[in-house]
Amino acid sequence: MIRSLQNKKFQKNTEDFVCENCGTKVKGSGFTNHCPNCLWSKHVDINPGDRKNRCQGMMEPIAVGYEKQKYFIYHECQKCHMIKKNKITKNDNFEKLLEISKNSSINLKNIC
Repeated sequence: MIRSLQNKKFQKNTEDFVCENCGTKVKGSGFTNHCPNCLWSKHVDINPGDRKNRCQGMMEPIAVGYEKQKYFIYHECQKCHMIKKNKITKNDNFEKLLEISKNSSINLKNIC
């Protein structure tokens, strides 16, 4: 299941964090939702920025997609298997994005 950001109340939440996957120290911008180094995320929100999700599972980057003239990373929670999409940022590891897009075996048209 993919959660759409439409009709979701966004809450800007500026937080620095240490990536639980690769250990990178990440400086948050209020819009940061994944590690720019390894691209992993954490399942912490119900609505963007609210930090109310009890799951807390690690979210693996599984695909890169393009929609409405924007690129996205698709993450799958390793605990509950929810799939969410997040915008790619200019600080994201380009080599890692290429690796994910080459190794992606999911068909995004089937899950969108």
